[in-house]
Amino acid sequence: MIQNTFLFLERVKRGLEESLWQQGIRDWDSFLNREKIAGIGKKRKLYYDRKILEARKALYNFDSSYFKKILPSSEYYRLYDFFKEDAIFLDIETTGLDQKNDDITLIGLFNGIDTKTMIKGINFDLKGLKKELSRYKLIVTFNGASFDVPFIDKLYPGLLPDIPNFDVKTITGRLELKGGLKEVEKTLGIRRKRIIERFYGGDALRLWRMYRAAGDDYYLNLLVEYNEEDIINLKKIAEFCIEKMKSKFNACPSL
Repeated sequence: MIQNTFLFLERVKRGLEESLWQQGIRDWDSFLNREKIAGIGKKRKLYYDRKILEARKALYNFDSSYFKKILPSSEYYRLYDFFKEDAIFLDIETTGLDQKNDDITLIGLFNGIDTKTMIKGINFDLKGLKKELSRYKLIVTFNGASFDVPFIDKLYPGLLPDIPNFDVKTITGRLELKGGLKEVEKTLGIRRKRIIERFYGGDALRLWRMYRAAGDDYYLNLLVEYNEEDIINLKKIAEFCIEKMKSKFNACPSL
């Protein structure tokens, strides 16, 4: 879907992009192949041609960081299809937002095949985590642009690679999928294990506190399982939403 958008071009807003689609210019190649385009002067067209060629070169060089600089964050979802084999699904658990010493208790990662969990005081290795994250081209979160990513950046500057964060919540609203991750799961019929299904965000903090107070791994294991289901189900939701956005574009180019 990345090659269907022109919003990275200077002075191109949603209205002009929709005008291009309505003219049958639905991707970069069709733009480049048109000698003249209504609403775009000759000099501007030549400039846009150069920018599109530059973007295409970056894309096929797998340089996702290039698009972080030029693409509106609300459009990062368009990168998923191209970079999905190099995407990492990420979710954090924290000590809460009302404490003076905010901290991350757990970071969960899912590469589409395996999960990896780093837990404070057990296997939380910043060097190893940074090395692991450097392997990927796209970070996928739910509400991560507002919470997970700034929280991590505040506590551990430089830990996250300079790549786009596809926040799935930026498109669930467009698809009329209301609420947080758990509500979207229920709408889509995604089920969790019965004991985990009852948990919500505040319960993750409660489990951590119970583990710290009692030293009982039972609570820690529940917390890890809760987080794992978050990131595994996030992939399911992301891919459902991407397919829906593709269908909308194919049916009517005005997304």
